Parts: sequence; C-alpha cells; structure tokens
Amino acid sequence: MTEYVQAWQCIGCGRIESPQTCLGICQDKKVEFVFAAEHEQVLARVQRLEALLRRIAWSTPRAGEWERSYRMLQAEARRVLSGK
Repeated sequence: MTEYVQAWQCIGCGRIESPQTCLGICQDKKVEFVFAAEHEQVLARVQRLEALLRRIAWSTPRAGEWERSYRMLQAEARRVLSGK
C-alpha cells in the first residue's frame, strides 16, 4: 500500500521538515502534501468506484431486467459520489 514519511509541521507557518542526515547538498523546493487521513478517505472512495465499475463492466442483466439493474447501479453510484 502507501508508504508514509513521518515529518514535523510548524503550527505557525506550516513548514514541514523530516529529520534526516544532511549530505550538504540540500535545497528547499516547493512541494505539495495532503494529510494521510484525507488521502485514505479518497483512496477508499476510489476503491468503491472501481468496484462499481467492475460490476458495470462484467455484469449482464437477465432478460427483461436491464432497467432494474441499471437503476440499482445508478443508486449505488450516487451513494459513492455522495460519500455515504
């Protein structure tokens, strides 16, 4: 799964540092981070959407049942998109 790096974040300015041995070649670069909890929420949602897409891709409704199947998949997609 995902590997996390432990770091320190300043509660004032937000600077993030990770204690490591400096090789003397360090440079500050602008980077973007997300909080691990937010990342996990998005990952869980993506996994639910992937599962729904698999069901859509690999299921074949019974004769005369396509509309009921479509409505069920549509309701499930709405639940996933709403975050429930």
